[in-house]
Amino acid sequence: MDPRATVAEQARSIATAWSPPDAPASWWLTAAMFTAIAEDDELLDLAAAIPLDRLPPLLLSAAIRFCLDEHGNDPLAAYFPRPGGEQPPEDDGFRPALRDFAGSRAPALTQLCRRHRYQMNEVGRCLDVVPALATVAAEDPRPLALVDLGTGAGLGLHLDRYRYTYTLPDGTELRAGDERSPVQLSCAVRSRDWPPAPIRPPDVAYRLGVDVEPLDLTDPGTARWLAACVPPEVDAVTRFAAAVDVARQHPAPTMRGDLVEALTAVVDEVPRDTLLCLVDTYVHVFLPPERLAAFREAATRIGRDRDLEWISVDPLVPLGPAATGTVQGLDVPADWLRDNRDGGVFGVIGRVSVRDGTRRTEVLGRAHPGAAWLEWTARP
Repeated sequence: MDPRATVAEQARSIATAWSPPDAPASWWLTAAMFTAIAEDDELLDLAAAIPLDRLPPLLLSAAIRFCLDEHGNDPLAAYFPRPGGEQPPEDDGFRPALRDFAGSRAPALTQLCRRHRYQMNEVGRCLDVVPALATVAAEDPRPLALVDLGTGAGLGLHLDRYRYTYTLPDGTELRAGDERSPVQLSCAVRSRDWPPAPIRPPDVAYRLGVDVEPLDLTDPGTARWLAACVPPEVDAVTRFAAAVDVARQHPAPTMRGDLVEALTAVVDEVPRDTLLCLVDTYVHVFLPPERLAAFREAATRIGRDRDLEWISVDPLVPLGPAATGTVQGLDVPADWLRDNRDGGVFGVIGRVSVRDGTRRTEVLGRAHPGAAWLEWTARP
């Protein structure tokens, strides 16, 4: 397939995944941004010049926002929300403003895309992880050793310091976590038989982030780039800014290394009296098939020596409409495969549990990539 056509398809899929017809109105800008990249020749040319393995539509969108932050008086800036503010309304002026801005700064955008990679740190995905860990805690009383794989800026390491609100289909709100937390996370729950267990953040006795390139939030340039990678939706940008403040106040240890090669060294650091819990969100989906297989094998070897949990929130693989399963090798309902083929990318919440060398697996649910909704499918 022609690179331009491939990038256009990627951009449309992203727009559909983050802003489907039933998404909150505040996601309009995300859909408009990626639809414009797919349909506007000048924007598509910029994106198509980026290697496909660097996620061209996402990388270009982040470069545009990073560059826009340096030129805040441009008319385009009026369309983007600020932390704690409101979502600017939709109108017909967005696409012309986007085209003018990108066209006038094409060389700068090209340089930004060469120097950076897309690094989304969506703290809202803790909404998907906490119910999974609540299920684990209901079965095992041991304190948790939280190992956040592909940790990036480490926002997922602080999931016990956030406040959670889950709105059930009948309007009932279930709340958990720190009432005083500046990070307020919420989502709609599509499941009628939820919750699976009392929802509460886990008792974290040990935490460690692992990444090939851990990110330093004290560096202003790094923080600005990560902010540019957040979807331009007001709740997303607000929770990101608040989570950055929490991470700065509570520095957590990180280890630099490949997710596969570093795994044994990571496990050696984890106290034996804790339950080892590996968590990844939208990380393993980007591993080449051979590296993903190597990670599964490494986790299996570790499970022969100690109990562990592996909680994954990842799109189906291989990424795209031809997907057949999950990063953990779990089967999913046939209608999920159909939904994925129709462009509705979502995160599958999967659990691999090992006790005394015996492996048990379960698909727990699926979730919106930007934390707008959660669908729990595991039986209570």
